[in-house]
Amino acid sequence: MMLYTVGVVLVLLFALATQVFKVLREYERGVVFFLGRFQEVKGPGLIILIPFIQQMVRVDLRTVVLDVPTQDLITKDNVSVRVNAVVYFRVVDPQMAINNIESYSDATSQLSQTTLRSVLGQHELDELLSERERLNKDLQAILDQQTDDWGIKIATVEVKHVDLNDNMVRALARQAEAERNRRAKVIHATGELEASKKLKEAAHMLNQAPNALQLRYMQTLTEITTDKTSTIIFPMPINLVEAVQDIAKAVKTDKTPKESGQE
Repeated sequence: MMLYTVGVVLVLLFALATQVFKVLREYERGVVFFLGRFQEVKGPGLIILIPFIQQMVRVDLRTVVLDVPTQDLITKDNVSVRVNAVVYFRVVDPQMAINNIESYSDATSQLSQTTLRSVLGQHELDELLSERERLNKDLQAILDQQTDDWGIKIATVEVKHVDLNDNMVRALARQAEAERNRRAKVIHATGELEASKKLKEAAHMLNQAPNALQLRYMQTLTEITTDKTSTIIFPMPINLVEAVQDIAKAVKTDKTPKESGQE
């Protein structure tokens, strides 16, 4: 009987000790209530409580990674997409996180889903695909402001995936191909314009120096004569013909006085 009584006493003392002594880790805080009324925030380390009079609720201060489920939304340009995201948050005020909201984790999850749909639905599809960083900052600022009364700090919001249906994927592929063709045509036209300017400058220089044109003509003849496998018909330049005619006239003029002198 004595042993039974001692065992019961030991069990009661152990149970009482677990209610009196609490150990909080470095990343934990304890919100202490005195007869149901908030008293203080304690920790980390050893915490001593008055059994049945004081109660403590543990709060984890580490950053929580919250995966936002995939949301269906319609963009500003009436495109149906599926978007999911990830939210990083932590508790900065344990008192507010316990007293102001029933479950700050569930509340943050639900708020993230509705904010994701409302904010991204105000933008066009091109913005969702090309301006991801700016949208992440907008989501983070809005969520951080709305969770401020809960003692929550939203550190980062990242949009992970923007899923499109097959028709939209094919339409975007056609759009990208058309854009590439447009750029190629612009580059080709720019090259043609620059080439025409250079040809114009070359023609102006050759017009000022006719002999240079003749030299270029002779150089071209020299280059094509190396190819003996084909027959090339090369037009005679008008300037060269006129030069030959001038030489012939000069020779004829010289011969005419000589013939007159012999007679």
